Amino acid sequence: MRFTIERIRTLVLAAGLLLVVVLAAFLAIGKWKRPFNRRDLPKRLGIDIQQEAKGVTYTQSHGGHTIFKIHASKVVQLKNDEATLHDVRIELYGQNSNIVDRIQGDEFEYDQKTGIATAAGPVEITLMRPTASPRPAGSGKAKAKMRAEPSPNREIQVKTSGLVFNEQTGIASTAQRVDFSSAEGSGTAMGATYNSDQGLLILDRAVELTTRQGTNPVELHARHAEFDRNTEVGHLRGATAETHGKQASAAAALIDFRADGTIERLDASGGVTVSTAAGSHLAAPRGTMLFNGENQPRSGRFEGGVTMASVNDSRQLNGTSPVMTLEFNSAGELRHAHLERGVEMEETGTEGPREQENKPVRFAAAGENPEIPVRITRTWRSPVADVDFRQAASGRVEPVQVHGKEGVVLTGETRRGSQPPVPSRLAADEITGLFGPQSTLTLLTGIGHSSMEETAANGARQTATGDRLQARFVPVNPAQGPEAPRVANSAAAWPAGASAPQAQIQSAELEGHVTLFQQPAAKPGAKLEPPLRATAGRAIYESAGQWLHLTIHPRVEDGGMELTAGKVDVSQASGDAFAHGDVKATWIEALASGDTTATGSASPVTMGGKGPVHAIAAEAELHQPTGKTTFNGHARLWQQENSISAPIIVIFRQSGTLTANTTNPSEPVIAVMLNAGAEPAGSVKKPAGHTTVPSVVWVRGGNLWYSDAERKAIMRAYPLPAVTAQADGVESTSAQVELYLAPSGVAKQTAGAASAQVERINALGHVVLTSQDRRGAGEKLAYTSSTGTYILTGTPSSPPRLTDPQRGTVTGAALIFNSRDDSVSIEGGGHETTTETTMPRRGRD
Repeated sequence: MRFTIERIRTLVLAAGLLLVVVLAAFLAIGKWKRPFNRRDLPKRLGIDIQQEAKGVTYTQSHGGHTIFKIHASKVVQLKNDEATLHDVRIELYGQNSNIVDRIQGDEFEYDQKTGIATAAGPVEITLMRPTASPRPAGSGKAKAKMRAEPSPNREIQVKTSGLVFNEQTGIASTAQRVDFSSAEGSGTAMGATYNSDQGLLILDRAVELTTRQGTNPVELHARHAEFDRNTEVGHLRGATAETHGKQASAAAALIDFRADGTIERLDASGGVTVSTAAGSHLAAPRGTMLFNGENQPRSGRFEGGVTMASVNDSRQLNGTSPVMTLEFNSAGELRHAHLERGVEMEETGTEGPREQENKPVRFAAAGENPEIPVRITRTWRSPVADVDFRQAASGRVEPVQVHGKEGVVLTGETRRGSQPPVPSRLAADEITGLFGPQSTLTLLTGIGHSSMEETAANGARQTATGDRLQARFVPVNPAQGPEAPRVANSAAAWPAGASAPQAQIQSAELEGHVTLFQQPAAKPGAKLEPPLRATAGRAIYESAGQWLHLTIHPRVEDGGMELTAGKVDVSQASGDAFAHGDVKATWIEALASGDTTATGSASPVTMGGKGPVHAIAAEAELHQPTGKTTFNGHARLWQQENSISAPIIVIFRQSGTLTANTTNPSEPVIAVMLNAGAEPAGSVKKPAGHTTVPSVVWVRGGNLWYSDAERKAIMRAYPLPAVTAQADGVESTSAQVELYLAPSGVAKQTAGAASAQVERINALGHVVLTSQDRRGAGEKLAYTSSTGTYILTGTPSSPPRLTDPQRGTVTGAALIFNSRDDSVSIEGGGHETTTETTMPRRGRD
């Protein structure tokens, strides 16, 4: 963009200087022709002629002021009404009678019949460029009053030959070369025509001018040039300006001059182009530039479809905008650009491997091979875009801020080697970008319907929306300049026209009605995993690890689970989610059957029943690819009356299993399950309206495993000394307890939902049974809820034993205890049974 403005300014200044120079020359010729207009030069030479040793001098005065003087060393009057003047010098004076312009030639011939005067040889013209007197107060847009003062710095030297003046038509012309020079530069043209009556100057062809802009030479070429003195408007055709490896051209240009010769307005049409040796290019069908009194650009407008392109190292920038307007400061430095009616900018670049020391390199992300080339494409689209600029080092112009509105979309695409492209997208109603040194994008803010979409390398897709978006980008090391190492994968691009280092989003923040959608990557031969959905008041994205942090009442839905917490962290790369603080989770619908392959809104673990499943914990971790959910810190999982509490509870969605663990004996794993026990035989019928409170099975241990498909739970002791179980008033301790749930069709209805019921319990290893004052020991204790009986067995070398304070101690192959009638039966198993009954000791007499 900066090349565009400098080149347009160069074109205008050079064209203005050229026209001023040539115009002044022919204006002087116009002044010179007036004394001969419709008059007989030889006759006039006979009036007021003073014979001098050096020749003849003719003076024209008016109102006491000298208008011009003609000096000739010799005048020859020919018989054919022609006169020849030798060694001619013409001096034209200003209003203060100071010499302003001079014309010198070896010989001039005048034909009285045709009214044509011809310079037979070369002509040298010295002109003083006019300056404008200050305008009177209240003069408004009136033309400034012109005056000319002799000064070597203001002189313009013109040389030509074959000059012909026709006093009948008022036209002076030459078909020969015209050379001119001044303190600002020099130039040439082939053929020139000046109509003094119409005030029209025409430079026929091959117009060239060499001048300087600062320390850089500027060359202007034009196929044809015209200037109207009356309207002070100049026309150029096929104009081109070149300087310092940069070029600007226009098929046609119309220049409006002020009275002091400075340029007021430039209108270019038929195609305007600006290009640089570095690869920058701008083109438009037509454009307009306005200038201040110092010939500095004030504003500009390009229409008809503006195109911009820039190539720098391995990056290419292309942009289009139907309309572009520019604003400059008083020094002619670009400060603002306005693009409208559909703005599109696209940047494409390739990074790595590090083939050359001076080539830009890229930081590889974790797991990436830095030697694989990465191709990155970024696109900006918006109906309207505004860019503010600042002056940088070495006379460069760089963007400060870009603002798009009425719906801005930034898209990006990253391709590593031959891998499929990875797209990204950022959008909002309005987007503002701030730039740092070397035109690096540092901050991006979106307001209204803000959204971010990114796709991970593994195919996982993530979309986040909110009311307001703010993204910060990885800074470039200023000491290393614009070619410093940088990171790719940014979705941002900018319509500034400047080739800037590629930026990566360092962090981004969404606020207000935030929603998140994350679809796991598809796996070959596997069912598509359900997406993760989330809502929150705020979402913060960090590129390090590609984490999205949800705060302000976050809520997550994953595979039918709804989760709330104080904060939720979601990983884009893995699909994992971590919930922190007051975690609450609910599976709305539990499976009626043990089908753990279903997805949707079903719970992965039903705890054997029907209805919602709930969980609470201090923290939770959702590993989306495997369907593993971990609850940490005072975790509790329940469905109706059945519940599990532990420091850690892990749910495996794919297998339909869960585990509960502890590492601290003071925080055991506790399972509470509804007992499927039946009413005792011959029991008294309950009166109408009587509600039976269901009994429960209570188990405490160190490690719990449960399977929905097997309807089985196993509790192990470690790190506790033993597993403790309670059911029907009986408590047991053992190394392990197995719980078997009744079939899914057998469930106790509670509050409109069905709770799973424990059908059988097996306590294994070093079993100790206690019931009131009764105590038993063995290796296995089997409980059947339908009968309320416990069967205690041991080993051949260590048979089970049951001690009762009233009945003493009994042993056998199996001891059967009925918890409902408090009876004990002994089975020998085909072997001789020994029974010992020890009565309680009585006190001494």
